[in-house]
Amino acid sequence: MRAKKAKVHIVDKRRKQIATVKRSLAKTLSWRIVATSDTFLISWIITGTWQLATAIAGIEVVTKMALYYFHERVWASIGWERKPKEEHTTIFPFKDKD
Repeated sequence: MRAKKAKVHIVDKRRKQIATVKRSLAKTLSWRIVATSDTFLISWIITGTWQLATAIAGIEVVTKMALYYFHERVWASIGWERKPKEEHTTIFPFKDKD
């Protein structure tokens, strides 16, 4: 049975690299956890109340998650500073051991 391939949204054929939607969503979520925690902490320090800090962080998490996702998809389509994906030949399918 073949493994199901992830949905590919962006393909850079010149460099033989792919950026999947699943990867962009995972990066979006992990970054939001870090960034929203930072926003909450800064808001709490400035306002002095955790209730207001929670409200600020709650609004921020929704708006910035969408902004980051679209930002990531744009960057996934840009080939600048990307290294080509290694491909092995059928004659020598494995990397040499150093």
